[in-house]
Amino acid sequence: MARGRSGSGRAPRRAPRPAGQKPGGKAAPKPAPKKKPAPSPSPAPPPAGPFRLAAVEGATPGKWIRIWEERMPRYPLELVPVPFTDQREALAGADAALVRLPIDSDGLHVIALYDEVPVVVVSVDSELTAADELEVSDLDGEVLITPADDVLRFASPGTTAPVFDAPETTEDAVATVAAGVGVLVVPMSLARLHHRKDVTYRPLRGGPVSTVALAWDADRTTELVDAFVGIVRGRTANSSR
Repeated sequence: MARGRSGSGRAPRRAPRPAGQKPGGKAAPKPAPKKKPAPSPSPAPPPAGPFRLAAVEGATPGKWIRIWEERMPRYPLELVPVPFTDQREALAGADAALVRLPIDSDGLHVIALYDEVPVVVVSVDSELTAADELEVSDLDGEVLITPADDVLRFASPGTTAPVFDAPETTEDAVATVAAGVGVLVVPMSLARLHHRKDVTYRPLRGGPVSTVALAWDADRTTELVDAFVGIVRGRTANSSR
C-alpha cells in the first residue's frame, strides 16, 4: 500500500518576496538619492568706473590716457590735477596718482616711471641765455628763488638768497623771474607749464632730477588699477600680468 501524503498531497506555496528583498528575508538597501550639483558661482560684477587719476603739476600722462581710451572705452578716465604739496592727500580720492618722488610710501604701491631734466628759468634779457646749457657754477652770484611748492630742493653755495619772502607757487616764482629778479630751477615740465614770453629756460647740467612715479593705495588694487599699471608698463592689450 502506497504511503499517503498529508493534506492535498502538494507542498505549500511560499509567499512571494517583496520587491527588492534579498533571499533570506533581508530587504535590499535603497539607493542613495542623487545629490544636486552645486549652483555655479555668479560672475563677478564688472568694475565700477570712472577711473580717477590724480596727476601732479607737470606730469604728462597724455600717451597713457589715449591708450586707456582705446582699450577701456566702457570706463572713462577722469584726470584730476593736483599741486605738489597735496599729492599724498590726493590719493585718498583717486584710484591712482602720478606723483613726484620722494613721497611717503607707507601703505602705497609705487612704480618709478621717468626722470625729468632740471632747467634754469631766466628772464629773456638775462646774460645766461647766451649758453645753450648751464653748469651749476654759472649760477654763482645769482639770486636763487625757491617757491613754497618747490620740488627739487636745489641749493648752490654760490647763489644768493632773496631778501623777500618765498613765492607761494612756482607760477608766482616765474612771474618774479620775468620781472628781472633772480633765477629759478625747476623740472623742464614745470618750465613749459608756466611758460610766458618774457622768460626762457636752459638745461642745468649736473642739477637734481625729479622722478615721476605712479602710486596707489595698496589696499585698493582694483581691476581698473591693474589695467592702468599694465598700460604704463607697456603691456599690450593681449599680454598677461
